[in-house]
Amino acid sequence: MSNTMLGAVLPGNSTVEMKAFAIPEPGHGQVLVQCKASTICGSDIRAIYHEHLGKGPEGYQGVIAGHEPCGQIVAEGPGLKRFKKGDRVIIYHISGCGVCNDCRRGYMISCTSEHRAAYGWQRDGGMAPYIVADEKDLVLLPDELSYVDGAQVACGFGTVYEGLERIGICGNDAVLVMGLGPVGLAALMLAKAMGAQKLIGVDLVDERIELAQKLGLVDHALKAGPDNVAQIRELTGGYGVERAIDASGNDKARLTAIQATRKWGKIVFIGEGGTVNFQPSPDIIHDQKAIYGSWVTSIWLMEELVERIVRWGIHPEDLVTHRFSLEQADEAYSLMASGKCGKVAVVFE
Repeated sequence: MSNTMLGAVLPGNSTVEMKAFAIPEPGHGQVLVQCKASTICGSDIRAIYHEHLGKGPEGYQGVIAGHEPCGQIVAEGPGLKRFKKGDRVIIYHISGCGVCNDCRRGYMISCTSEHRAAYGWQRDGGMAPYIVADEKDLVLLPDELSYVDGAQVACGFGTVYEGLERIGICGNDAVLVMGLGPVGLAALMLAKAMGAQKLIGVDLVDERIELAQKLGLVDHALKAGPDNVAQIRELTGGYGVERAIDASGNDKARLTAIQATRKWGKIVFIGEGGTVNFQPSPDIIHDQKAIYGSWVTSIWLMEELVERIVRWGIHPEDLVTHRFSLEQADEAYSLMASGKCGKVAVVFE
């Protein structure tokens, strides 16, 4: 086996650059994972692909891209406590310090230590044949799930599940999802699996609306526009939905999510960036509504999600509309940036 490999780097000018890297060796408490699938996240497009906008946790350091990797352990470093060679694993994409309060809660995403490093942002990610990962960042991938399923869990589905758990979803609920990109589609798929009885999705892009309908994830798919609140209330007996999820990051969509939620309802913002303007008294205070913010997920909830996905008999891979080889990474990122697709995956043979 050659001791070098190609990895995809994002220069920040809407292109992908392929560079040669040495195949890394795992250190103490680490494993070498052979990547089997790595999906592309909207955060990569927003903060790295077009322009290096991020600072702090989103400050890209020119490393191998890809923070949604899934694969199989092919080499062990010393000091492992649970995982072993041959295990199929998902990599939780933030490697925290492990000893701060947030890390001890399992929320490495919120770690503020100088030792925090996210895969694909500050340390090498999954857009290469091999990746070194810390054992503490691994989630076991059950045999019932594919590697593409696992890559979806690594960020997108984990992020959505955390948000849904924050507001609670059950069979009593009509659920609204603003934005039908991969995160919005994941929200619909999980809300449906969790028992929601009426699912309403809204987007501006026709291809995304059509995909949500084709996948059977929505009862009603609406084109984004000024009449959305009235339309949603009409679909819910005049009351509005019990639960709303914004996966768009758009100010108008966020306002729709707030105003289309009924009294005592709950709204969660998952989509990154942008702004929102609303009137606190009529929009939330007088109707006793609650707005939650939710950023990625905890590793314990990610483990729980994997178990439940198997129980529910669903497959996140179903949201992948396009697959590419690593050599086609430029094409893969370009398509994801266009927004006219579902999830985009780089799959390794």
